Amino acid sequence: MHKQGLSGFPYYLGINSLDQIATRNDRVVVLNALGGESRQVTPTSHSFSGGNVVFGVSPGRRGDVLATPAGDIPIYNNVREGLQDGHYFDTGVVYLPPSGVRDGVAELIRVNAELKKIVIITEKTSVHDAREVRAMAQANGVDVIGGNCLGVADSWNRVRIGGALGGDHPEESLLKGSVAIFSNSGGFTTTIAQYLATAGWGTTTLISSGKDVYIHYSARDFAYAFCNDDRSKAAVLYAEPGGYYEHGLTFTKPVVACVVGRWKSKLTRAVGHAGAMAGSGDRAEDKERWFQEMFGTGGVYGETAPAHVSPKGAVVTNIADIPAALTAVMRLNGIEPDGPSRGSLSLKPWLANDQGIKGLQADLAIPPVRAMAPYDAQLEALAQQVGAVVARQTMKDLSGASVMDPKTQVTRVHGHEVLALALQPLEATFALPLVHEIADERDRALLGLAVAAETNLVGEPALTAAEAARDAGNAPNVVMAAAAAVTGPKRLERVLACSRALIDLFAPSGLKSGHDAAFDVGSVRLDEATRALFQASDAELDDPRIDAMRSAVAARGTTSVFLKFLERLGGRPSRDAILAAITSTIAWAPLMRKRISRLTAETLPAYLRLYGVMIGASIPAQHHQHGALCGIPRQERFEQWSVAELCFLAMTGKRPSADEALPLQILVGLLISNGPGAITAQGAKGAVSADGPQTPERVQLNKAMMGFLTHSGYSHGGNGFEGIAFLLEQFRGAGLSDPTDPEHGLDLRAMALAFAKQYKAEKATAKNLGGDVRALPGVHHPVFKGEAVNYDPRERFIATYLAENGRYNVFHAFYRELVQALYDVGASPYVFCVNVDAVIAALLLALLWQDHKAGRVSERDLENAAFTVFLYGRMIGAAAEIDDHLNRGRNMDTRTPASQCGYVV
Repeated sequence: MHKQGLSGFPYYLGINSLDQIATRNDRVVVLNALGGESRQVTPTSHSFSGGNVVFGVSPGRRGDVLATPAGDIPIYNNVREGLQDGHYFDTGVVYLPPSGVRDGVAELIRVNAELKKIVIITEKTSVHDAREVRAMAQANGVDVIGGNCLGVADSWNRVRIGGALGGDHPEESLLKGSVAIFSNSGGFTTTIAQYLATAGWGTTTLISSGKDVYIHYSARDFAYAFCNDDRSKAAVLYAEPGGYYEHGLTFTKPVVACVVGRWKSKLTRAVGHAGAMAGSGDRAEDKERWFQEMFGTGGVYGETAPAHVSPKGAVVTNIADIPAALTAVMRLNGIEPDGPSRGSLSLKPWLANDQGIKGLQADLAIPPVRAMAPYDAQLEALAQQVGAVVARQTMKDLSGASVMDPKTQVTRVHGHEVLALALQPLEATFALPLVHEIADERDRALLGLAVAAETNLVGEPALTAAEAARDAGNAPNVVMAAAAAVTGPKRLERVLACSRALIDLFAPSGLKSGHDAAFDVGSVRLDEATRALFQASDAELDDPRIDAMRSAVAARGTTSVFLKFLERLGGRPSRDAILAAITSTIAWAPLMRKRISRLTAETLPAYLRLYGVMIGASIPAQHHQHGALCGIPRQERFEQWSVAELCFLAMTGKRPSADEALPLQILVGLLISNGPGAITAQGAKGAVSADGPQTPERVQLNKAMMGFLTHSGYSHGGNGFEGIAFLLEQFRGAGLSDPTDPEHGLDLRAMALAFAKQYKAEKATAKNLGGDVRALPGVHHPVFKGEAVNYDPRERFIATYLAENGRYNVFHAFYRELVQALYDVGASPYVFCVNVDAVIAALLLALLWQDHKAGRVSERDLENAAFTVFLYGRMIGAAAEIDDHLNRGRNMDTRTPASQCGYVV
């Protein structure tokens, strides 16, 4: 039966005023009422609206009910059954899948001549089906709202039809007032109402128009009904890019238009709402212009002065600006808000964690507020949690600790590039894997002491094992692995117990920093069993290292709340207790900020002990004496020596100068990590995976370190010597005295040209014979190539730093001449880069040149030194991967499925 629509429209429109959109007289049927979305939303709508849903439809479910606080809603197989049972309705709500929307609408129209409105919640109905829906509705005098919408609501009538406008508690958001809302976004329809309340504005009718390509109840229809609604003094219209629905509108009352999505004009495919991708002339910027011309404003409200507001309205691009813009527009019309403001739009965080950043601006350092129930109790429970909690997942070929940039080949460890780490003291890089940030000077001093105290292995089984491995002719990695093998769970058991006990004691205390001089350690209570755990055993009472460590803390100019606590206990603390106190101090601030997990903080002393043992194992047994290491007295090492100096001592057996310690620091920093795909990282991760990180107490940290060590070798680690061997060949007989003196007297250009010509001849011969050309260590790179002149950014970074600090290296200078000479003689198609391996070789050879020249260091020793410095760097990276996998990984997650393995005949 044809119904007469409103005059003046070229199509049927039955809604004359917004007060007809959602009324208390509307009777509603819901299609797919027992579907997932309807089950969550319809009961609230039904109750809020005074019981406006007469029945629901779900095929095959006749006799079921949808329970609501206002009574059960009966369910039928189809619409006709409900009508035959005597139920009357004039409004339909469609929750059907996209493919069923057209047929559902057809059923509603076919069986009920009294139908007035249909609200389509379904998203992404095809344009073809949407057109058929439109045609059926127009032919039968039915208004359609949607699709892809959250329905409609009326704050005056306290009615909600379809969707979830107002959320679970619509009475809190749908406040009676004078502002109508028409929005492409369903979620923002409610948000805008809530935002308006903060400025004292309530609402009349709220329409979520939807943003499928086809919008049935459009902005033009809304404008007509809005102008005829005496309740509505103003409107807010929220628009997204795409479509011309907002073009050429006429309003007789003030409007604030919020146009969003400027960024979408840069996209080539739809994002979010199906219709929200601009075509030609319907971008966000275009719609802003339409409204600015309509309102007579010259720009967007709030972006620039002047305010860009008129009695007709204003344009905003952020929903947070809507309340202020509306208030400004209405004041120009002599109209004040509907009532007092409710709340504010200021940020009210329930959680805050500034990660200890100092000097934050006041508008960034926002204090948290107490959360509403029941979240307040949940957050209080969360606050009692010590440290971060990381979700477990399969970590094969994955890492939360390191990542390599494929473009620059620069690896980052916990967000820090290894290039930058190369310029940090080694104490900072040793701590980074386990505190996930750069340690400050006080923590670095403590870490240096801790490693120094573990390096002299005299009388320890680890030294016996290392020496036996060395005597058997093993490479440095095997020597270190032998020492690590002996530093097993039983040798770490007590220090880990001390670490756990300190965390248990201090976690509830409110302590934020391990260096807090004002903290009252007397407030921390412990039982006798815990006190005994911290005390030295009878065998340790005469250990001079205990007193040396205690005095070294003050000598290094640092402090520790935990060491102060141990001193207050009286008696003599054990070395394990002191080490645990040191590591607790270093880890405490990041632990309290939840930057690291409790597990990481607890195991930190094990890593520092293993660091010290592996460095100590590099030193032959005869240099480990009671009270001295390589002739350096204990107290001097404990109180003054840096980790870089200890590493230099381990490699060379001699005290380094400041000029010698820095290049070694740079070398170790450069070698920390090449990401989780490196063989060494895979070995460490595999060892953790095999023990089972889901039961972390069973993971043997020393074995995990051995996994990294056994997965290094002469090709992966020892190959650093190839660059040194190449340089030795080039400088043999050259009479070089000091490689750090720029006045060395050598003609590097001539040396480079001579080799380049020889190399070109070698290439020609190899080509004629069909053989391979030898690769030049330190020259060229598979990523940094193809330009006229090529650079490895890692090499450039270090070279720039050395030059800025007045440091010279003849071997590095030779490499720079060499790549140019290769090009000049035609041996290379472009100027190859000098890669980072060349820098490593140049720095290390310069360090050991004098000893090599004097015969104190053989070529075999140089090879071991190159291997050892690699191990020192990767030891740090391995710790990062071990800790990461221990916290994140799953048992046996690094294995390769059989289906991905192959068999070679």
